[in-house]
Amino acid sequence: MLWIALTIAAAPLQVARNALQRGLVEEAGPWGATLVRFLFGLPFALAMFAVVALATPDADPHPGLRFWIAVTTGATGQIVQTALLLVAMRRSGFAVATFTQQASLPAAALLGLFVLHDGLSPAAWAGVAVTTCGVAILSWPGRISRLERSGLWLGVASGVVMAVVLNAYRQSAQALDADHPIYAAIASVCVAQAIQSLGLGAWLAVRRPQALRAVVSGWRSSWGAGFCGAAASACWFAALGLAPAGQVRAIGVLELPIAAAAGRRLFQERLGLRQLVGGAATAAGVVLAALG
Repeated sequence: MLWIALTIAAAPLQVARNALQRGLVEEAGPWGATLVRFLFGLPFALAMFAVVALATPDADPHPGLRFWIAVTTGATGQIVQTALLLVAMRRSGFAVATFTQQASLPAAALLGLFVLHDGLSPAAWAGVAVTTCGVAILSWPGRISRLERSGLWLGVASGVVMAVVLNAYRQSAQALDADHPIYAAIASVCVAQAIQSLGLGAWLAVRRPQALRAVVSGWRSSWGAGFCGAAASACWFAALGLAPAGQVRAIGVLELPIAAAAGRRLFQERLGLRQLVGGAATAAGVVLAALG
């Protein structure tokens, strides 16, 4: 199915974007690195929308109040989610933060059930339960520093916020043009990234001008993060227009082994036994949810 292919494509793009953003945190700070994702991704998102719009001449978008509420909620939540994840990666490690972020799966499934009435099968709910156990193992207090423990909880918080974001973007695409989910998804990406670039850029100009200067001065290294971010968002949004958020997030399990490999190769990270067990349980849970 198309939504599975789109989600599979989104996973490595998301890991690449996170890795590139993590490298910008030292100079621009978490908020500056967050802005990079949206500001430098917007031109790519607009280019993708131009192609999709030409290929969808019969699209009939209706950007009503429901759309604007949903896309603004998603855009605002994504800013917070990205900043939380970047700080979590800095404190607890790239791979572990990615693992704990999978708290988005149970949260997305529950929100999808109660808000959008997206139903899941018993097997999928079993996968959600296993994933929750895996995240609990990862975040359970152990022999780690207070800084690392705070990173774990920030990763979990990032996942919970991400669940809100996923369901909000699914709602925005359905509200804009339910008959053309790909068109509606890419249009939502463009609107969201414009809101994020203007809003966060203005806030940084007032509150963190040094971070904004770092973003501008490091523009050459920011294009990669922007492209990966826009491409990943386009794939996520399109998949969310076609399937419930819980199932889409479940297929995103591919980012876990990719993140583990990236953490070891790029940041010389090593995973302990508890992290391996928790990560394996998390991965098994999302696979079970996907198959269900």
